[in-house]
Amino acid sequence: MAGLPLKLDLKAQIEPALERLVRGMGEQCLSDYAFSNLYLFRQVHAYRYLPGSHPCVSGRTYDGARHLLPLFHLHRLRAAEARALLRGHDCFYPVARRDADRLDPQLFACSESRDDADYLYTGASFRAYRGTALAKKRNLMKQLLAAHELGCRPYSAELRHDAMAVLDAWMHDKVKGKGEADEAACIEALRHAAEFGLEGFVHYADGRPAGFVLAQEIQPGVFVMRFAKGRNAFKGIYQYMFHHFCTHFDRPVNWLNFEQDLGLANFRRTKLSYRPASLLSKFRVRLREP
Repeated sequence: MAGLPLKLDLKAQIEPALERLVRGMGEQCLSDYAFSNLYLFRQVHAYRYLPGSHPCVSGRTYDGARHLLPLFHLHRLRAAEARALLRGHDCFYPVARRDADRLDPQLFACSESRDDADYLYTGASFRAYRGTALAKKRNLMKQLLAAHELGCRPYSAELRHDAMAVLDAWMHDKVKGKGEADEAACIEALRHAAEFGLEGFVHYADGRPAGFVLAQEIQPGVFVMRFAKGRNAFKGIYQYMFHHFCTHFDRPVNWLNFEQDLGLANFRRTKLSYRPASLLSKFRVRLREP
């Protein structure tokens, strides 16, 4: 199999390339463009690192497409170079709109799927839950505050046991078996949070671990909500955790990215219910036939 399996020591090579790729993108930066995300989901997507003059990460999308994530600006690629890189792959993916718009339409064909798009929200919408559309979120948070004595602590390694208790309860609530859903990635995220720049809080209700969030700042003021787990016993915990993160984090939270919904109906309903400001397209880029 071509390329190198993703290991932690490749962070020093891959992360700087990703940082150059996304520089200046602001809130339009895709959630995929972080070494931590690639590493945590390396097994799900069979990610491998392909070094060279045009480095890429190869993998498989959730719907089975063999893709290359380019760690360079794709518009600088010549046709022959693109053809050579794509040999054995279906497309370059994910490519942000800014970079897709730079491509020669005579050479490249771009397509997108609604299932892949990131959900982008303003931090302000979570701070206040203003308006009729978010009234239910506001009321759920008020009910939680009225029913329980809440507390929280910034996440650190010493709180991993409490976060794991929440994860175990979440798996039970969702009727998931060991290794299902994103359990394995979440466990690794809790273990490597400091190294990956994952920050957040563990929340407590009546002294019991009730939920936790881990987010990652991918651009100044722009955070991807990588993991959010709450226990069913504490209704309103998610609404409260998102509100708390946007109001109590020690740096400005201007935007929150909730990643994609994978085409799953329950994910889509939940993410739409928070009224996203926009959806960020992720393009699949193929070479047009000569």
